[in-house]
Amino acid sequence: MSLGESIIASLGILNLTMGQGIMIMLAMFFLYLSIVKKFEPLLLLPLAFGILLANLPIVGLDAYYFNPNKFKELQGDQLPGLMNFLYTGIRMVIYPPLIFLCIGTMTDFSPLIASPRSALIGLGGQLGIFVAMAVSFYVGNALAPFFPGFEGFTVKEAAAIGIIGSSDGPTSIFTATRLAPDLLPAIAIAAFSYMALVPFIQPPIMKLLTTPKERVIVMPEPKRVTQKQKILFPIVLALVVLLLVPAAGALVAMLCLGNLIRESGVADRYVRAFQNDFLSILTFLVALSIGSSATADRFLTPQTLIILTSGLLAFAFGTVGGVLVAKLLCATTGGKVNPLIGNSGVSAMPMAARISQRLGQFYNPNNHLLMHAMGPIVSSTIGSAVIAGIFISYFK
Repeated sequence: MSLGESIIASLGILNLTMGQGIMIMLAMFFLYLSIVKKFEPLLLLPLAFGILLANLPIVGLDAYYFNPNKFKELQGDQLPGLMNFLYTGIRMVIYPPLIFLCIGTMTDFSPLIASPRSALIGLGGQLGIFVAMAVSFYVGNALAPFFPGFEGFTVKEAAAIGIIGSSDGPTSIFTATRLAPDLLPAIAIAAFSYMALVPFIQPPIMKLLTTPKERVIVMPEPKRVTQKQKILFPIVLALVVLLLVPAAGALVAMLCLGNLIRESGVADRYVRAFQNDFLSILTFLVALSIGSSATADRFLTPQTLIILTSGLLAFAFGTVGGVLVAKLLCATTGGKVNPLIGNSGVSAMPMAARISQRLGQFYNPNNHLLMHAMGPIVSSTIGSAVIAGIFISYFK
C-alpha cells in the first residue's frame, strides 16, 4: 500500500457508516439540549459526548475498544482503550453502589420512620417494573418474526428492562450488567432519559387520577423522630435486607452506610465530599461510560425501540400505582393523606418529591407536601433495589 493509500485509508470520514452518522446527530441533539436548553447538563452533556466519541470511526474511543499491546510478554495481548478502561466501572458494577453511597448521605429517612405506612406508596410505585417486564417480553416476542435477526427477549432480559420502572438509573445499570449486558446501553440511556422527563410525565397522570377535593388536603405534621432512631434505622435495614436478599447487598449496604455517616454526626467531611465532589465525579464517569457504549451497531436495533417504549410505560404505570395506593390510604385514614404524594412512589429522588410539593401548592398555597413525599420516595428506592436483587438471584 502506498503512502497516499495509507493516508486515505486512515481518514475516519471515509469509514463513517450511516448508523454512525445517525448516532452522531443524536449526540449533537443531546448536546444542544444540555448546553442551549440547560436540560440536565451534568448528566446529558458527558453522556452525549460519550455517544459522539463512540461513533467516530477508527479513533477507538468506544467502550469495547482494545489497544494492541506491543509488550505482550509483560501485559498480555491487549490493553483496554481509554473508554474501555472507564467502562470497567460499569461492567464490574463499581459505580452504581458508590452512587448509592452518595445518595445515602443526602437522604433523610425520618419521613419513612415517622410514617411507615408511606412505604405502601413506594410499593405501589413498583407497578411500573412489572408492566415494563411484561410488555418487553410479550411484545418483543410478538414482533420478533417481523425483524430479521431479532429473536425477542428472554425472561432474564425482560427483567432487566423492567427495572427501568424503578426510576433509578444506578439500579437499572446494576441489574442490566448482571442479567442483560448486551442491552445495557439502551436500558441505561432509557432510564436516565426518562428520569429527566419525570416533570413532564407525572403531572398529567397525577391530575387525571385525583379529584379537586383530594388535591387540597393538608397533611398533618410528621411525627418527631429521635436521633437514636435515625442512627439505628440504616443499621437494622442493612441487616434485614442483606440477610434476606443478599443479591441486593451492594446497593442497599452502600445506601445504609451513606445514611449512617450522615446521621452519626461524626463524619461531616465525608458527608460534604459524598454529597458534592465525589457524586459529581461519579455522575460524570457513569454518563460518559454509558455514552461510550452506545455504538450504532448496538443501539440502532429493534430491541432499543421496544426498550424505550417499555421504559416510558414503566414510568407512567409506576406513577399510576403510587397515586392509586395514596388514594387508598386517603380513604382509609379519613382524608389524612393527600394523593398527590403518590407520584413519589417512583424513586426519582428528589425530583418526584418536588413535583408533589409544586402541585400541592398550586392547588392549595398553604400545603407543604415535600417531607411527606420523601417517605414514599425513600421506600421506593429501597424496594426497587430489593426487587433488583430478587430478579438477579432468581433469573441469573
